[in-house]
Amino acid sequence: MASLSASNHVARVLSVANHVADVDASSRIANSWRRCLISHKLDPARQGPPQTLTEAEIRQVAEPMEETIRLATPELDDLARVLRDAGYCVNLADVNATMLFSRLPGEADARMFLDWKIYTGSNFAETCEGTNGLGTALAEQKPILVHRDEHFRAQWHMFSCAVAPLFDQAGRLAGAINITSCREDLERAAHQLALAVTMEATRRMEGAIFRGHFRNAWIATVPGDGGSGLLAYDDDRRIVGACRSARALLGLTDGMIASGIDLSRYIKFDHHAARSADDVVDLRRADGSPLGQGHVAPPLRARSHVPRRDAPVDRFDALSRLAGRDPGLIRSVKRLRSIGDHNLPVLLHGETGVGKDVFARAIHAASNRARNHYVALNCAAMPESLIDAELFGYEAGAFTGARREGSKGLIVQADGGTLFLDEIGDMPIALQTRLLRVLENREVWPLGALKPVPVDIRLISATHRDLGRMAEEGAFRADLYFRLRGMEVKLPSLRERADRDDIIRQIAREEAPNCRLSDEAWALLSAYHYPGNMRQLRHVLRLAGCTAENGVIADADLDLPPFGGRAAEPDLAAAERATIIEALRKHGGRVTEAARALKLSRATLYRKIKQLKIETAQ
Repeated sequence: MASLSASNHVARVLSVANHVADVDASSRIANSWRRCLISHKLDPARQGPPQTLTEAEIRQVAEPMEETIRLATPELDDLARVLRDAGYCVNLADVNATMLFSRLPGEADARMFLDWKIYTGSNFAETCEGTNGLGTALAEQKPILVHRDEHFRAQWHMFSCAVAPLFDQAGRLAGAINITSCREDLERAAHQLALAVTMEATRRMEGAIFRGHFRNAWIATVPGDGGSGLLAYDDDRRIVGACRSARALLGLTDGMIASGIDLSRYIKFDHHAARSADDVVDLRRADGSPLGQGHVAPPLRARSHVPRRDAPVDRFDALSRLAGRDPGLIRSVKRLRSIGDHNLPVLLHGETGVGKDVFARAIHAASNRARNHYVALNCAAMPESLIDAELFGYEAGAFTGARREGSKGLIVQADGGTLFLDEIGDMPIALQTRLLRVLENREVWPLGALKPVPVDIRLISATHRDLGRMAEEGAFRADLYFRLRGMEVKLPSLRERADRDDIIRQIAREEAPNCRLSDEAWALLSAYHYPGNMRQLRHVLRLAGCTAENGVIADADLDLPPFGGRAAEPDLAAAERATIIEALRKHGGRVTEAARALKLSRATLYRKIKQLKIETAQ
């Protein structure tokens, strides 16, 4: 059957090339197939893995892109976390379609990508692999979705690829962001939504690259019909840089920017109003007509001399803001204050998407280790064969394919700072033993090393699993569990938060700052169950901000749930718990009034609060 399917695909490709038949998508796929047959002279039936670089070759190719990769990594990691449960891998590739950064999904999905060599070092140029998301997006310099049998080579038909080109600070092609899934249960519409999320993440990466390059210049964000653009200018208000969209918006060229053209020829605003990176200013065109609102950020050198108007009251301010008005989290932050700078390990427990990494970063920022490194590893996203080397490091020549100079490992990199191990429940038992030894002896034995390396780290771990039960069942080392659980912090799901409405409003302001929510949209957001928690809410509102018309987010703009699936239905206990929490919130935590509103006796409500483990303010 497989050979018959491949034969049918070859016949279809040839018919398209000869204009006997066509495919959808206004012939973008068809045009690519024709390029592959006529210009690249490729065979759609050819089998075999893609060309893959050696470690030495990868380092050589990646060197010119080190700064780009560094600036894009936070967004890439966030994108990987969002899409991991849908079985997507996330890659950043250079302009030649060589993958230089990879984040694989978990479990069986990761094995598929490893078996087919879809990871760092693999090349998917259209000239070699035919029509595919990465190679074709780079060839055309446009976002694209290549879904299953739209691939030129028959062997790639189990994959769907959504890719957005990445442009540098001068609007030049710098590479591409690729997401690929092998999940058969996801329809094309699901991948289209994932592509929209990827395009938005890519725009934020481009913004980070632009700001990183022009860190010593003033930067203005200018609104436009096709999205906002970034302009960099000096103290004399001469334009020194413009991103791709700003160039298109204002008609700027390299020559005009090189000549130091005056900013006032295009836009005017109160330059002195900007004192922080978050200031909003009213923009006007050169003729004085309104252009809308934009943001202006001063250079880093200027920012350091300007007192922040929103300076935190203390170092625990970020944690307090994350706790909001939720009684349980307020109590947890109070306990974190009490342990101060004691090197006590913290275990964060909560569902996927509740913000465990964000909370861990805030704990690090509130400690006396804030000036040192915060190093994170997702134990579930890293293939088991690679975790050992990534976590503990290795000496030169420790194994085949090892870097010539060796690797320090994440634990040593975190020396003096904080090591965050996300999804610790997915760490293999053998590595749990090695980690326990590190915590007990405060030293690391890299692979192939003749002596240990002393380390001083604070460990923060996170999981959505019940580690206590896993320890009882022998699936997790009990001695390591009690080592990790110096203090356990329960991060409630979004549907459990007493301040859920506050969170929705705040995230709406952050993700869709130029939009307002219609009454229908607010009602839908307020009533939704959020199986993906904060992460899901952020991406729903981010996408809605892109699709909203006239600055109003309607209920039709809200893609709930993501990927076109059916909303997860809460069980009765979860629904009852959420109802009680909401009643307590509305009545300021007063149990008597909440019981009256719920038409329960006070004794019954107290019993349910205890049974459902609901935190109440003390």
